[in-house]
Amino acid sequence: MTRKIVNLLVLLPLGIILIVFCVANRHVVTLAFNPFRPEDQFLSMSAPLFVFLFVALMIGMVLGAAVTWFTQGKHRKRARQEAREAVRWHEEADRHKTRAEEIAGRLPSN
Repeated sequence: MTRKIVNLLVLLPLGIILIVFCVANRHVVTLAFNPFRPEDQFLSMSAPLFVFLFVALMIGMVLGAAVTWFTQGKHRKRARQEAREAVRWHEEADRHKTRAEEIAGRLPSN
């Protein structure tokens, strides 16, 4: 329930701001990749401003996610190793339990 309220309080205003921004920035702009000849049509692109901003936002999100994923690799590796070790300890505990039950079954009862 709290998550829904937070989503409404945060995402709804952000969505409204984004829609207003897109409507206000529909004018076509030219993005030139050649700083020495900006009029070069081969290395330039024309689109509404909000398209360039959305593309920059998406690229930033993908790069940020990739960097986070790579930097957390050592933690994932450690978690996998500890999970394997936990399985090994459980198997050893089960073997000892089985062995103890076998020994208890052989003891004479009073």
